[in-house]
Amino acid sequence: QQQLVESGGGLVQPGGSLNLSCLASEFAVNFYAIGWFRQAPGKEREALACISATQTTYVGSVQGRFTVSRDNFQNTVYLLLNRLKPEDTAVYYCAADPWAPCSGFEYKGVSEWDYWGQGTAVTVSS
Repeated sequence: QQQLVESGGGLVQPGGSLNLSCLASEFAVNFYAIGWFRQAPGKEREALACISATQTTYVGSVQGRFTVSRDNFQNTVYLLLNRLKPEDTAVYYCAADPWAPCSGFEYKGVSEWDYWGQGTAVTVSS
């Protein structure tokens, strides 16, 4: 069973918004650091945002446009993407690490996260 499932991606015009979801099963998201990442074709994976029990952290390039939030009842973490640009086109992933802080999340390797979702594709185009 997939422990993390992303959804909410799609095609959106420049300037539009999307709200991505990361649904967790078999563990409670409020006890984990949940990171959001993206990977565009031919590019390296890029860290975007992280939410833990006590922290919310953004990488500078998306701060002010993207907002991460958590619904403990729904066991889901969200990433709201605002003022989207064509360069935001990518597959967006969430990852989970138990009891971890968000500090330095952008430097952690793929194997340092316990779970990864399968990704949801976002295309920003007119």
